[in-house]
Amino acid sequence: MAVLANPMTKTAVSPKERSNLGFRLMLVFSFLYYFRPEDIIPGLAPLHLAKVAGCLALLALLLGSKKGRPKKLPLELKLIFALFAWLILTIPFAYWRGGSFDVVFWGFSKAVIIALTLTLTVSRTFQLRRLIFVQAIGVTLMTIASVIVNHRMQGRLSGIGEGLLSNPNDLAMNIALNWPLCLAFLLSGRGLARKMFWGLGMLVMIYAVMATYSRAGFMALSLAVVLCLWEFGVRGKRFLLLAGAVLCGLVLIVAVPQNYSKRLETLAGKFQQGDMDNGSSEARKDLLVKSLKITATRPIFGIGPGNFQAYTHLWRVTHNTYTELSSECGIPALLLFLLLLSRAFRNVKYARKSLRANQNRELQLYASALWVALAAYLLGAFFASTAYELFPYYLVTYTTLLYRIASQQKDDKVIVVKKPANVPLRVYSPA
Repeated sequence: MAVLANPMTKTAVSPKERSNLGFRLMLVFSFLYYFRPEDIIPGLAPLHLAKVAGCLALLALLLGSKKGRPKKLPLELKLIFALFAWLILTIPFAYWRGGSFDVVFWGFSKAVIIALTLTLTVSRTFQLRRLIFVQAIGVTLMTIASVIVNHRMQGRLSGIGEGLLSNPNDLAMNIALNWPLCLAFLLSGRGLARKMFWGLGMLVMIYAVMATYSRAGFMALSLAVVLCLWEFGVRGKRFLLLAGAVLCGLVLIVAVPQNYSKRLETLAGKFQQGDMDNGSSEARKDLLVKSLKITATRPIFGIGPGNFQAYTHLWRVTHNTYTELSSECGIPALLLFLLLLSRAFRNVKYARKSLRANQNRELQLYASALWVALAAYLLGAFFASTAYELFPYYLVTYTTLLYRIASQQKDDKVIVVKKPANVPLRVYSPA
């Protein structure tokens, strides 16, 4: 008697399905990284979702399909590999080897995995859109939640929980970087409800930066707003956007937190009672000088990744990404990081001028938004320690994906779905 085998038990998973699964796992990782549910929902902290997310990212890398992968890795990814290798090389010369080991292998290694996985699994416009969307809406909703929960709190506004956005300066920095991305979704969104959500969210984000009293966040966001008005309003000839910006500016003037002007005056060295400075400006100058002195005395390997606090016995970070790298990891690490940022700007420049971007309004919006976000980060990094955080490398990887999509010779295949004779044809584009 013949036995019929169940075809479902012998059907292998196709390369395309493996690639899609890898991409979905990366979306889950991005969700956990930006939404931080363990900081909001009681009882989730013991689950160590951050480590689970790291395992998911690694799993996505292993499951990614070889089909459609680039024949050679982009230079940005090679630079991240080189930076990772150099950080490993500095560990034996570190002031505190155990601390440096944790920073490199439990912190920075995630940036390597993310950059590699996204490079191998993302090649379509809709995939890039979803990644940027998860990040933009994550920061927006977490900002709104922070304002709602902490609006009565005295002092500086901080995020919820103990995650990425818990520190006022980190919250302000991430708002400044994501504000241009939110504007891109506002301009590309369809329907009044979506536009109202993004518009309201962007207003709350500006207020939140002011409520954090972060001077670095103020400068980064101010640059982002000015560049957005120029890029999307003046160059894009969206004069309604310029008029709306003036109206929103008048509204925000009414909502300025108490003594905020005094806080900004400290940027020019004017200190007075009620400015909430408490000597932080002078302290940061001292940290800058110390980090430069360490760079001069240990220019090759530095004092070890993450060792500045322990080495100086001040228990404060450098508050400067560039001197953080030069003092802790040596000048070679700083040069690799600067070259990485220059490649990111080069990717965006190419994408903005590409024929495909000129034919695809959505792609053009993302290119312009990423250019503004990079410029804001370039300024904000002077006042924040972000060398081992994930979000700068997310931005760089987005530009790599943008460059790949923009350099494709042909648009995504257009699918024509046949209908009965009395029903008009509909054209669908998977991107």
